[in-house]
Amino acid sequence: MTGLASEVVLDGLRIGDAGWLIEQHARLYADNDGFDAGFEALVARILADFIDNHDPACERGWIARRGDQRLGSIFCVRGAEPGDAKLRLFLLLPSVRGMGLGARMLQTCLDFARAAGYRRMTLSTHESHRAACALYARAGFACLSSKPVTSFGVDLVEQAWARDL
Repeated sequence: MTGLASEVVLDGLRIGDAGWLIEQHARLYADNDGFDAGFEALVARILADFIDNHDPACERGWIARRGDQRLGSIFCVRGAEPGDAKLRLFLLLPSVRGMGLGARMLQTCLDFARAAGYRRMTLSTHESHRAACALYARAGFACLSSKPVTSFGVDLVEQAWARDL
């Protein structure tokens, strides 16, 4: 990521970022996985809830930017259990995958969660997202469960992952 690293800044949400994130998630997941519009609605609800209700002391979202170009996102929010953080809305544009930016974003999220006092980070993903699963495993996450589901109009294998902080 040498050339890209010096050009990319991870910062908070700005005006227009939520709309961009909703569109990027919807398009990429529809194109790559066949997801229906229900996924777009879910991303919109997650972002609306974050914008309206997040606690900046223990929840944060980052947008990866190179100049004015948005490259991806990652969010740390409260998890379902006390002491748990949850990773949400992790996305990298296909054009910047494989350059180390995802690992940098994930480490930034983990560092924030640890500093905010969380003891564990959890995430949900799908088995078909092999590159993301490999990244999570390299970062110390373990797959806790896998189960077949039908979500967003397609059959998937949903996975729950976690790691101690």
